[in-house]
Amino acid sequence: MPLVKTYGAAVQGVNALPINIEVSATDGDYYCLVGLPDNAVKESRERVNTALFNCGHPVLRKNIVINMAPADIKKEGSAYDLPIAVGIVAATEAMELRGLEKYLIMGELSLDGTLMPIKGALPIAILAREMGLEGFILPKHNAMEAAVVNNLTVYGADNISQVLEFLAGDKSAIVPTEIDTRALFAVNQMRAYDIDFADVKGQDNVKRALEVAAAGGHNIIMIGPPGAGKSMMAKRLPTILPPLTLAEALETTKIHSVVGVVGSETSLIAHRPFRSPHHTISDVALVGGGAYPQPGEISLAHNGVLFLDELPEYKRTVLEVMRQPLEDRKINISRAKVSVEYPASFMLVAAMNPCPCGYYNHPTHPCTCSPTAVQKYLSRISGPLMDRIDIQVEIVPVPFEKLSAMAPAESSAAIRERVVKARQVQQQRFSNHKGIHCNAQMTERLIHKYAEPDEAGLNQLKRAMERYDLSARAYTRILKVARTIADLEGSDGVLAHHIAEAINYRNLDRANWAG
Repeated sequence: MPLVKTYGAAVQGVNALPINIEVSATDGDYYCLVGLPDNAVKESRERVNTALFNCGHPVLRKNIVINMAPADIKKEGSAYDLPIAVGIVAATEAMELRGLEKYLIMGELSLDGTLMPIKGALPIAILAREMGLEGFILPKHNAMEAAVVNNLTVYGADNISQVLEFLAGDKSAIVPTEIDTRALFAVNQMRAYDIDFADVKGQDNVKRALEVAAAGGHNIIMIGPPGAGKSMMAKRLPTILPPLTLAEALETTKIHSVVGVVGSETSLIAHRPFRSPHHTISDVALVGGGAYPQPGEISLAHNGVLFLDELPEYKRTVLEVMRQPLEDRKINISRAKVSVEYPASFMLVAAMNPCPCGYYNHPTHPCTCSPTAVQKYLSRISGPLMDRIDIQVEIVPVPFEKLSAMAPAESSAAIRERVVKARQVQQQRFSNHKGIHCNAQMTERLIHKYAEPDEAGLNQLKRAMERYDLSARAYTRILKVARTIADLEGSDGVLAHHIAEAINYRNLDRANWAG
């Protein structure tokens, strides 16, 4: 069999492209690998030869030419080891392998023949099904992840010997991995969170603000002194968000699969992701990119929460690159030879101190910062970025009386029940508006249609705009938040008390807030 073809895949963005791996073997002693491979792919020769030798399948001396087509797509990583090895064994006739055209094969080889995990198993499995192939052979570590794709048989192997025996006709060499995707997803969703809002003492106004943010998908910033509980409450936000749908779980898992952070025992990500990058993060690590583009933190937070603690400490360039993804809910990465798009629909939750010392507006601890220092600290966050944050809530330390109280606070389950009901109202409202799923995504036209307040509410909003000298950008934000508050209450219209509560969530927009 001097010419053999196997199927592999290359991941671009969050999708996979088919790669044909052609292996030709003739008499001689020559090795050539072509098709735009990177260094990791070129180094496969040593890994493949050593792995086959240590497994009792030494490569015969032949002229071996390997072509990876299409040649204009960059082949990256070590996951091509296994299809190359299978192609070489078949082409040199070291073993008689059959049915190679029925399978997509991917896997990295260690020197003893063990198969190592790969990235992008889920999108590659989806590609295999689209190609109409019978099965997908890959490392066992990734088998659960790939097996969520129906109408495709997934074979998870421990080493290359099992793969060769399977392709030689011994179908018992690898047991197919089979799971009931919907049943397993439902079971994983039932797993309780380790944290709960019942553990939070006091801070009722902040918990209410987080409930409103979760109900409407609003971005939120909490500003207050150190130790007031900003991080603690932000980490509990996913516990009150609506549960992931199966479609959202697949989309989220695809992104994590491409990065290679899906565990061996995980099939689908059942809970909304919570990402909390350190403030030293680079702009590329946050939004994605690099020489070989990879998803960033904003894409890993897709359908979940991105928490930025100590917001003013992030580099200005890092914060500014988030402006476009916050608006478009996706990020486009363009390079000279490739352009990819990653989804980035996330809730931004930010926390910050009000000044360099952290105690501006503190009820008991004096602030040592000058008004100029406070203004300079706040100005690290640009107006256009703040414009994309609907809710701004000030947080103060909990008094000792509430901190020492033994009575538990309201649980996350109770809050979540109200949030889910409000989201269901919004889904019905926006069912005919493509790309709009919650109040935070409303356009100007939809605001005028669904969030116009009654006369009393409009007059109250007018007085607040004049009294607090609120900026123009605060107007639509207040209406969006007021619409969510009305949904939580089950009200068809936006009333005066909804507007009043929404105005209280625009602290930083008040002209006299920082003196």
